[in-house]
Amino acid sequence: MDFGLTAVVAITAICYLVAQGVKLTKLPNQWLPVLCGFCGGLLGVLGYYTTPSYPAEELLTAIAVGIQSGLAATGAHQLMFQLQHTKEKEEEK
Repeated sequence: MDFGLTAVVAITAICYLVAQGVKLTKLPNQWLPVLCGFCGGLLGVLGYYTTPSYPAEELLTAIAVGIQSGLAATGAHQLMFQLQHTKEKEEEK
């Protein structure tokens, strides 16, 4: 049984890569979650119309799933950052 997990993971990965690209510009990092959410929402619409197993039955839900997936990219980045930061602090002790 496929719950459309592949599409959700793909949106998260794409939003993560977009955010990493934007970090190379002068845009302040505080805008990255908004950018990821917006990008995810757009990709949610694309997934709704192109992926038969997309986990949404109406457009508004598809947008919400995309936004959530985009924001998950921000959360994944913060998780990795915090784990690295914690490891560095432990090594200093």
